[in-house]
Amino acid sequence: MTKHHQKLWQPSSEFLLSSNMQQYQLWLSANKGLDFHNHHHIWQWSIENISDFWESIWQYHKVIDHGSYESVLANEQMPGSDWFCGSMINYAEHVFRNRTVDHPALIFQNETSCDRMSWSILEDKVYAIQQFLISNGIRKGDRVAGFIPNIPDAIICFLAANSIGAVWSCCSPDFGVETVVDRFSQIEPKLLFAVDGYQYNTKHYDKLEATEYIRNNISSIETLVLIPYLDSDAKLPNSVNINDIYKSDRGDKHLTFTPVEFSHPIWVLYSSGTTGKPKAITHSHGGVLLEHLKYLSLHNDVKRGENFFWFSTTGWMMWNFLQANMLLGAVPVLYDGSPGYPTLDTLWQMTEELPIHHFGTSAPFLAACMKAELKVSDKYDMSHLRSIGSTGSPLAPEVFDYIYKHISEDVWLCSMSGGTDVCTAFVGGHPYKPVHKGLIQSRALGCALKSYNGNGEEMIGELGEMVIEKPMPSMPIYFWNDEKNIRYHNSYFADYPGKWRHGDWIKIFDDGSLIIQGRSDSTLNRKGVRIGTAEIYNVLDKISEIKDAVIINIEQKDGSDVMPLFIVMADGKPLTETVKTKINRELKSQCSPRHVPDHIYEVGDIPYTLSGKKMEVPIKKIFMKMDMSQSMNRDAIKNPEAIHAFVELSKTLDLSQI
Repeated sequence: MTKHHQKLWQPSSEFLLSSNMQQYQLWLSANKGLDFHNHHHIWQWSIENISDFWESIWQYHKVIDHGSYESVLANEQMPGSDWFCGSMINYAEHVFRNRTVDHPALIFQNETSCDRMSWSILEDKVYAIQQFLISNGIRKGDRVAGFIPNIPDAIICFLAANSIGAVWSCCSPDFGVETVVDRFSQIEPKLLFAVDGYQYNTKHYDKLEATEYIRNNISSIETLVLIPYLDSDAKLPNSVNINDIYKSDRGDKHLTFTPVEFSHPIWVLYSSGTTGKPKAITHSHGGVLLEHLKYLSLHNDVKRGENFFWFSTTGWMMWNFLQANMLLGAVPVLYDGSPGYPTLDTLWQMTEELPIHHFGTSAPFLAACMKAELKVSDKYDMSHLRSIGSTGSPLAPEVFDYIYKHISEDVWLCSMSGGTDVCTAFVGGHPYKPVHKGLIQSRALGCALKSYNGNGEEMIGELGEMVIEKPMPSMPIYFWNDEKNIRYHNSYFADYPGKWRHGDWIKIFDDGSLIIQGRSDSTLNRKGVRIGTAEIYNVLDKISEIKDAVIINIEQKDGSDVMPLFIVMADGKPLTETVKTKINRELKSQCSPRHVPDHIYEVGDIPYTLSGKKMEVPIKKIFMKMDMSQSMNRDAIKNPEAIHAFVELSKTLDLSQI
């Protein structure tokens, strides 16, 4: 229970009364005759009455409907739920209804400069791209792809494509070219937007050759638009310079929007693709519109005119989440470059100067600031900062302490967890609840999330499988080119028919707060006891000699198991017997004897996916002597040399025999 977890933050009366959640509940009372005693009661209502709940989100946010829906949810079956049949909407139209001269449309900063873009200029550019798309034969349902970093052009091109009902898909230019081809070739885009290169840590990376390769290896691409980001004179044969498109004058013509069905595809996102062809996860216009309005408004408390930042590349779903705050009239803060250049102070300095009201990042970045002993509040004014969002992996309890001690004692820490699968969070912040050390505050409204044991029974206070019992609008409508939805079904519904198994271990407490303990498919089944890898990483994060680590557990044929720990030592620190003893002692005392590894090995680096996930499962498969040559795509790995080192290590280290 949360009584064992230290309370670090409590919403003030002013915070609570001014929250979007409070305004929504007052609206429910006035318009629906619904009154709720606490946060749990409204969550319970939202999952027991899912049609009423999602219709209330539609009505509260005044969704623009050019049609007329016959029912909110005609079919509750998963997969295959039918939402708001008969409605005709457009996502981009809901963005542009927030035009204003009171604040910029977006803010862009890279390693050398910071710029603000007005709504007028944004609309001019989106209109120009929209007309270019139309003149080049792009129509509703056609796919438009982007090979673009997190720069304004990415949002401009997405909004233009979206405005005419085209389907957007984007990859970050730090992806390997085969990774990009593997993704885009599945959806057969007719047009490609691509940059000449990108910058990171002051270095420039030319991508003209990569762009040419992508075009030549995806036969469906008919038109290439080059974005000269690094070099204004950059050229590619048989391409159009985006700046030439932007020069067109719209005069007194207005941006128009093509209404599409609620279930019409809005974009295609991709799974990591580290052990197989990436899944082309396809979401709907209406599903993400409603979900983003709900989560960003009610669970992130984003307000009109606030500056909303999330450190992300365009290859991570958090980019989609970042630009979605424009639906609420907030200002997305885009950043392209290294978060550590010239120092880890950079993003915090930016937070003071812009200022940033909502700061989003990954758990590893916050942990890196902690390990660097960065005392943010001593150097920068954090008084404008309202929330810190963290996702990507579990946030260690010690990082909670660090944030409140060295960043801001008043900030609302919103640890959240969701995924590319739904382009949102299942669990995260709640403005009514306190923040307790190491805990995620709440399940999201409309998300019927439970913890199941091996028999499919709900559990409270015990580690179990994360299962969603009822449909959500932003669940994928399908995977692109997935005949008969076989991959889709097997990804989520094979274990609990009609219910979504997400693949995370979760522990839910009786007050609704919870802990994510890592992926259930990488869970350490240690002598019959299930251990989330996050439990071990939380302890290791406190050991100064360790820079990074990954742990796996390999079950043997005789029923036994072996659990090796691989660690990257901090600069200048050797792996000594003293360090090993310290690791084992801390794991035993803070967790249990079962958490102590059988062996500790030093490695040079830990492999991560492009979306920042430790590659625990592929590493386990390597040491189980499974043939990974045909199933592992090295271009889908952030640091492929690291996984290669594990492959080489497995040749001399036979864990199956230990």
